[in-house]
Amino acid sequence: QVQLVESGGGLVQAGGSLRLSCAASGRTFSRYAMGWFRQAPGKEREFVAAISRDGGTTYYADSVKGRFTISRGNARNTVYLQMNSLKPEDTAVYYCNAEPRPRDYSDDPQPGNYWGQGTQVTVSS
Repeated sequence: QVQLVESGGGLVQAGGSLRLSCAASGRTFSRYAMGWFRQAPGKEREFVAAISRDGGTTYYADSVKGRFTISRGNARNTVYLQMNSLKPEDTAVYYCNAEPRPRDYSDDPQPGNYWGQGTQVTVSS
């Protein structure tokens, strides 16, 4: 079991930056691949980015590639999402996700079983 708590959301103008953090409880953080998903009003939840257990492999949705960077600090049980060049279409609730099973997000960008409560990101034009 792992519990996830996101922080760092807020209101930013288009072209600005935000850094989301997700703190995980427990001593088994390094056993989970970690991901970020988002859900905009009236839309389905979608994959944003993910990172392997050791941090050596990262995956991105095409819509955020080159603008967002996912990273993790296993010593601090935290995963980050650095979001640059934000666009109004990035407005959504962003959710942290933990996946205990091996997964190639490039083929199968599905979430694992564990979710945070979400943090709102609003990008104004």
